[in-house]
Amino acid sequence: MASTTLRAATVACTVLVAGAAAPTALAAAAQSPPVAAVRAAPSPSPDPFKDLTADQIGDKAVTATQSATSLRMTGRVLSGGQPLDVDFAVNDKSECTGAIKLRGGAAELRQTDRVTYMKGDEKFWRASMTSQGMPPAQIDATIELLKGRWLKIPQGQPGTEGLSGVCDLKAFLADLGKNKEDRTGLVRGPDGEVNGTPVATLVKKKTGGETTTVSVSERGKPYILKTVKKGGAEPGSVTLSDYDKPVKVVVPPADETVDLSKLDPGTAA
Repeated sequence: MASTTLRAATVACTVLVAGAAAPTALAAAAQSPPVAAVRAAPSPSPDPFKDLTADQIGDKAVTATQSATSLRMTGRVLSGGQPLDVDFAVNDKSECTGAIKLRGGAAELRQTDRVTYMKGDEKFWRASMTSQGMPPAQIDATIELLKGRWLKIPQGQPGTEGLSGVCDLKAFLADLGKNKEDRTGLVRGPDGEVNGTPVATLVKKKTGGETTTVSVSERGKPYILKTVKKGGAEPGSVTLSDYDKPVKVVVPPADETVDLSKLDPGTAA
């Protein structure tokens, strides 16, 4: 279950990074510090999961999380063996807002009404275009065009099909429960705390030293609040918060956008 959450987060971030026909960067080393580990904390009384096995707690957590209408995802995930720092909120209406950091660069993302807006700094766009093999003169011209502006990407634009999945909360949550193997053989570890909320921890160890840990809220609905994977090929950490809270997406002003559909393919995209 932990690895499923991390995998879904990675897919979303990879789509964000690699899905646009306009300049977008391949995954690269992020500079932000890693997410802190779950802190130990006394469990609430009474224990809401007292009579349940670890696997049963996992099933309840997946069911509750899949019922969410919105959430915020923050953390560091791997894409192609390279780390990405992510922070974005998404709802079940395919709306989202957030940011990523990679290779010393950063980009913001907003999506609403079937339109995606991306705004990156020079390092982000230059890494993107370089990775796509664009000639230096074209890179410089495009960076100048996008400086301080949002790239507007209408849904259906050729080469951007994957972007529609970045804010697909329903698909993300559906994927969460697909791999039943991730939710069997769990062991309940010491209770802890995530951002002030008491949690039950579910641990699964695999051969080769890989360990995944899921933190499940012991207060209110048993939402998944954090997943951590250590060892293995794709270690990472993701925190889920702001469940069922409104996601406000502000559409950038028209004079601060560059419409991808109207760009000259020979000069900008």
